[in-house]
Amino acid sequence: MAEASSQPPIAWRYCGSQIKLWRAEAGVSREALAKEVGYDYEYVKSMENGRRRPNLRLLQVADQLCRAGGKLVAAQEYLKPDPFPARSQEYMTIEPDAIVVHHYALGLVPGLLQTAGYARALIGESCPPLDDETVEERVRARLARQEALARRARTVYGFVIYEAALRTLTGGCEVMRQQLRHLLSVGERRNVSIQVLPYGLCSGLALNGSFVLLETAEHDHLAYVEGPETSALHADGDRVSALTQVHGMSRMQALGGEESAAFIRKAAEEL
Repeated sequence: MAEASSQPPIAWRYCGSQIKLWRAEAGVSREALAKEVGYDYEYVKSMENGRRRPNLRLLQVADQLCRAGGKLVAAQEYLKPDPFPARSQEYMTIEPDAIVVHHYALGLVPGLLQTAGYARALIGESCPPLDDETVEERVRARLARQEALARRARTVYGFVIYEAALRTLTGGCEVMRQQLRHLLSVGERRNVSIQVLPYGLCSGLALNGSFVLLETAEHDHLAYVEGPETSALHADGDRVSALTQVHGMSRMQALGGEESAAFIRKAAEEL
């Protein structure tokens, strides 16, 4: 999968350009628009130049001030935040239809198992920061993914979670305590297995990073590896086989289902 572009989305840039064009046509200065909308001049400038997403308030005021007849407000439909980062969108189109999904998680609880509080704290810590609307849209999308765990009862979901992911304090003690209890609840589903890989029991290969193995309805086998800035969806047999072997070793070294549940329960009590 190609690395995501560092430029702002083209929809932001196009919409900002349209605001400038309508403003120039109407003879409205940027200072006048900023005063009317109640924003700082530089804030309006950054939206007009596409560095920030033009928000609904700016579109409404500019539309009225420039007599655009609803043409600027109509852009709002194309400016909604993406539910997933660009680097993961290809994977997100495949995950819902997979018949087998195996996660190995090194430092974070997998998205399919996250509570709203944990997801919000994690997404809200993005760097550079995301605006509130984007944060909430991505939290909503992450929680919507989890409906598959109940809806697709014949799909096998396996999770091996390294102990470090259970020991972080993402969102604070209470958020983390609720997250651990949520793991116990989801782990009771017949199509879900959650195993903990404690410190000291894993091989060095297990410390290389998180990944996901998938089997599609057509029995294609894929592997997905995601980092902070880029990701890759692998179909190459050698690469998928190598990660499958690492996952197999991690599962063998991890605690069993009941032992893992006891481990998670104890970790929650210790918070």
